[in-house]
Amino acid sequence: MLENNQYYGNAPPPVYQHRNPPRYANHHRKSVCGGSCCRCICCCCCFLFLLIFIQVAVSVALYLYYDPKIPTYKVENLAVKAFNIMPDFSLNTEFLLSVTAQNPNKRVGFIYGERSWVVVTYSDAVLCSGKIPNFYQGFENTTLMQIGLTGKSDFGSGLQQAFTDNKNNHKIPLLVRLKVPIIVVLGQIHLREFKVFVNCSLVLDNVSPNKDVGIISKNTTFNVEF
Repeated sequence: MLENNQYYGNAPPPVYQHRNPPRYANHHRKSVCGGSCCRCICCCCCFLFLLIFIQVAVSVALYLYYDPKIPTYKVENLAVKAFNIMPDFSLNTEFLLSVTAQNPNKRVGFIYGERSWVVVTYSDAVLCSGKIPNFYQGFENTTLMQIGLTGKSDFGSGLQQAFTDNKNNHKIPLLVRLKVPIIVVLGQIHLREFKVFVNCSLVLDNVSPNKDVGIISKNTTFNVEF
């Protein structure tokens, strides 16, 4: 007779244990979420690309329609009203500068701003200054601006001697500098302001007050700042 817990043979009977089945992640749900995010990103990218394309197309169409051109400027004349060297080597000057502003555009107008300035120098010494009048210039328009310039400056013995030599040779070099703030007008729409800088190197035959001044040579350069 066998005691408890003793069996025939060498191997004990198998022990049956309850096992929980393995749990697998729901890959289908994750793939659905990932696909939704990708579609959302693709839609945003397509919308952004379409918006940029529309902006570029509108800008190109407006540029081709208005065909904007930069206005040009020309110094026509410089009349001397006063040019007096005082005993203390100071100089009193009064000029009347005539400048032609030409707008070549068929559909673009310009408003000349109030923060303009005009300066006349001799050997880097400022002789006189003034400003361009504020006005609107229409399409394909040419305007003659009369700009009054006045000034009082130090005119030391060195400058006075150089000026006397130039005067005797009838070749007096002057530099006229202009800063012109301009607002672009398309129909009734005012766009951003840009600035035109003009440098005009003149050689005059004389600067005698109330006499005809001849311009021997003239060289004009432009620079635009947006």
